[in-house]
Amino acid sequence: PFTSMLQLAAGTTKSDDGNGLGLGPYVHWVYALSKDFALSGLRVGVAYSENPYIRTPLQKLNDLCQISSQTQIWVETLLTQPAAVETNQVWPEYVRDENHVRLRARCQALLTCLDECQIPYVPPTAGLFCWMDLSAYLPAATSTSTASERERALYLELMNDHGLLFTPGDSMHNEQPGFFRMVFTAASEDEFALGLQRLRHFCQTKQKQQQQGKE
Repeated sequence: PFTSMLQLAAGTTKSDDGNGLGLGPYVHWVYALSKDFALSGLRVGVAYSENPYIRTPLQKLNDLCQISSQTQIWVETLLTQPAAVETNQVWPEYVRDENHVRLRARCQALLTCLDECQIPYVPPTAGLFCWMDLSAYLPAATSTSTASERERALYLELMNDHGLLFTPGDSMHNEQPGFFRMVFTAASEDEFALGLQRLRHFCQTKQKQQQQGKE
């Protein structure tokens, strides 16, 4: 199960005034409505820190980045209104639970596909994406090619030849080439199914090419 950094840090130390969560000076919490509620356009979020050297400049910057009164009222209404279904939950709780159900279903469909294609991956326990290892399909190394160039060649092949757009590991400073991040939430059901179909076709094509190369 997923354990947040807040859970690990809370209670291990005491805040300066004794009223905080006890995260200490090195753990900071930043949250926005963007991911959970797909409301990035509102630009509403919160930052929590018990470090005065972090908190003081944030308080000063807040004067230049205040959320409008209308937006604050709308967000308060959104977060406190009852769900429009037969439930005792408020709307955010209902959305969160329903979102978790859909995330699990979408994630399981992806992992089933990766297992079928024999693609190694890090099993996700939370979040919107999966970290997978496509290093078996990197172009052969040459005396002049770098690891970054080989990964980019695979990235372009996936995108241009197979219509698959994954985030290459090099862009996130991964040490080994061939790792990619797949976001499995930013697509409709039909688009997601098409993406899995394309991924299967890519793997079948590459495996066939590799087999022919051994003969």
